[in-house]
Amino acid sequence: MFYRYEDGHGLPHDPLKAIVAPRPIGWISSRSKDGRINLAPYSFFNMISTKPCLLMFSSEGYKDSVAFIEETGEFAANLVSANLSVAMNATSVNAPRGVSEFEYSGLTPADCTLIGAPRVAEAYATLECVLTDIQNPKDRRGNRVSAFMVIGEVVGVHINEAILTNGLVDMTKAQPVSRLGYMDFASVSETFQMFRPRWDGSGN
Repeated sequence: MFYRYEDGHGLPHDPLKAIVAPRPIGWISSRSKDGRINLAPYSFFNMISTKPCLLMFSSEGYKDSVAFIEETGEFAANLVSANLSVAMNATSVNAPRGVSEFEYSGLTPADCTLIGAPRVAEAYATLECVLTDIQNPKDRRGNRVSAFMVIGEVVGVHINEAILTNGLVDMTKAQPVSRLGYMDFASVSETFQMFRPRWDGSGN
């Protein structure tokens, strides 16, 4: 089938998020200027460079995460592993500002080392980030959309050594959770390796 996006798909649910999948989940923790803390999952999340290490998440709407990060210039991205998937889902609740998602989900806020935002103590890994940019993208007609893309530079990395094998992060131990389409999620239980080929000039 083919459909023009603005004309609609005619299917029971929008297939677009199922096509652009799996998507890693950025579990973003932040603190406001007055000390309130927030924790929320974002599936529009990824790294965008390594030198320096920049990552981004995008919020559909100006939510507490964006507001707190704009106030303080800091946030943490916590790894969602399979054992924390229920707690992660709990933090997606649309709670009033001032309600702690840490308390609501039974998670423990822990101090970061280089930034003032908290991290999830139970997470196998956390990236401490300093804000570099907040962008409000445009559509093809030049109109601002409702999304806000937050970009941060990673300045500190926490890793629980329980997920290391021979000094490498073992995805079968970390079991990161990804977002699929609809209400579906997945976690990593097995991996395989492929190495980038070297061009020898023959085309083979």
